[in-house]
Amino acid sequence: MLEIALIVIALLCLGLIGTCVWLATQQRHALQLQAERDAARDLRIKELSKRLDAYLTGSIRMGEELHELRRTVAPLPDKLNQMEQRDPSSLSFTQAARLVGLGASVDDLTQSCGLTKAEAELVSKLHQSKTR
Repeated sequence: MLEIALIVIALLCLGLIGTCVWLATQQRHALQLQAERDAARDLRIKELSKRLDAYLTGSIRMGEELHELRRTVAPLPDKLNQMEQRDPSSLSFTQAARLVGLGASVDDLTQSCGLTKAEAELVSKLHQSKTR
C-alpha cells in the first residue's frame, strides 16, 4: 500500500512539474506578445508625435501669415476713406475705364467723364488692348 501511495505521489509531482512547465511557457509567450504590443504602441506614439509636430508647425506658420495679413490689411480702411474723399474729377479715368468696359463710345466718355477726345481715345484703346 505504501508503494501505491508513493506512485500516486510521484505521479502527482510529475503532473505538477508538467503544469509548472506549461504555465512558464504560457507566461513567456504572454510576455513576448506584450512586448510586441508595447513596441507597436511606441511606434504609433512616435508617428502621432511627428504628425502633431507637423500640425503645430503648420499652425504656427499660419498664425504668422495671418498676423502679416492683418498688418497689411489694417491700413486699407483709412486708404479707402482717403480715396472716397478725393476730388471727384480725379476719378474720371477710373470711371471712364469702367464705362469702356460696359461698351461706352469715345463721345460717351468725353461727355460723362469730362475727358478730352484724345484722353477718351487713349482709355478706349488701352481697354481694347487689355481685352485681347
